[in-house]
Amino acid sequence: MSQKRIAIFGSTGSIGTQALEVIASNPDLFSAEILTAQTNDTLLIKQALQFQPNMVVIGDEKKYPIVKEALAGTHTKVFAGEEALEEVASLDCYDMMLAAIVGYAGLKPTLCAIEIGKPIALANKETLVVAGDIIMRKAMEKRIAIIPVDSEHSAIFQCLVGEGRNKIEKIILTASGGPFLGKKPNFLVNVKKDHALQHPNWSMGAKITIDSATLMNKGLEMIEAKWLFNLQHDQIQVVVHPQSIIHSMVQFEDGSIKAQMGLPDMKLPIQYAMAFPNRIANPFPRYDFKRPETLSFEEPDTKTFRNLALAMEALRRGGNMPCILNAANEIAVYAFLRNRIGFLDMTEVVEQTMAKIAFIEQPTLEEYFETDGEARNFAASLIHM
Repeated sequence: MSQKRIAIFGSTGSIGTQALEVIASNPDLFSAEILTAQTNDTLLIKQALQFQPNMVVIGDEKKYPIVKEALAGTHTKVFAGEEALEEVASLDCYDMMLAAIVGYAGLKPTLCAIEIGKPIALANKETLVVAGDIIMRKAMEKRIAIIPVDSEHSAIFQCLVGEGRNKIEKIILTASGGPFLGKKPNFLVNVKKDHALQHPNWSMGAKITIDSATLMNKGLEMIEAKWLFNLQHDQIQVVVHPQSIIHSMVQFEDGSIKAQMGLPDMKLPIQYAMAFPNRIANPFPRYDFKRPETLSFEEPDTKTFRNLALAMEALRRGGNMPCILNAANEIAVYAFLRNRIGFLDMTEVVEQTMAKIAFIEQPTLEEYFETDGEARNFAASLIHM
C-alpha cells in the first residue's frame, strides 16, 4: 500500500484530531496534505507545524494573519474563508478527503471533492441528510467511493463487504441511549448542557454529543443510511444497545444477521476508512471475551425522545424535509449549548420548523440551499437569538 495523501476537512474537531493520531502512527501509509479549521487557529497551527501539510485553511478570515505569521517559516500555504475551503477541495493534490467538518458547512467542500473524483471518508452525516440524493448520484457518476466513518455506518459497510449480490432485508443501527437512557420528561426539563455533554461511551465533539443525548443523532444516522446503502425507510431499524460493543447489524433475506463488534473507539472506523480495502495492524485495546459483559438491547423511547420520531418522519417524507430537520436542529443545539433554551425546547424548535417551512418533494441543489437558510432563520426567530 503506497502512501495516501489525506485532506482532513475539520482537522481540529474530534474526528480530525483522531485521524491525525492514525496518520502519526502510520507515516509510511498516510500523510496530511490539507488541514482545515473554522475558528481554532491555535490547534490548526500546532497541527500544521507537526504534520507539515501542503495547505491549511482557516475558515474565520479574522484569524488569517495569525495563522499566516505562525507558518511563515514553513512550506505550508495558508488560505482563509468559506470560498477557500471549496477552492482547496477542488485541487488535485490529495488522494482522499476525510469530510469531518461539523454540520451543514461540510456539504459544499464535499461536493467539490466529488466533482474532481476524489474518494470520501465521510464523517459528516449532515451532508447526506441535507442532500443525499444529489451527493450519491454525483458519486455514482464519478465512480468514486464514499466510505462511512460513523461507527454505525462503518459497521454496516463492513458487514456488506462481499455481499454485493445478496439482498438486504433490513439494517439495525445500534444506539447507546446516551446519558439519559430511561429518563422521563420531568427529569429532562431540568437538564443543563454540562450534564448532556457527558456521554457514557464515546468521546465526541459538543454538537454530536448533544445530538446523542436527544437521540437526534440516531435519526440523522437513519437518513444517512438510506442514501449510503440505497434503502427504503422501513428497512432501517434502531435498537438501544447501552454497551456500544455491537456497532450495527445487517439482516439478509435468508434471516441471517451479521454484526460488527469492537470496543467504542472512533480511531478504528477512521483507520478502516482511510486504509480501505486494507486492514492495518494497530495497538488499540481489544474486547476481551474472557471477561464478557452482558450485551442488552431494547426499543428506543420515541415518546420521551421525540427528536428520533421527528427524524423518522423526515426520513419517511423525504424531499427537503431532512434538510429542514437538520437546519432547525443545528440552530437549536447551538442555542442549548449557549444556555438560551432548555433541553426539551430543542425538540419544539425542530417540530415547529418542520411544520412551517414549505415541503419540496424533489428539490434541486439550489432549493436545498434555500431551504437550509429559510429553516435556520425561522428556527432562530423562535429562540430570539
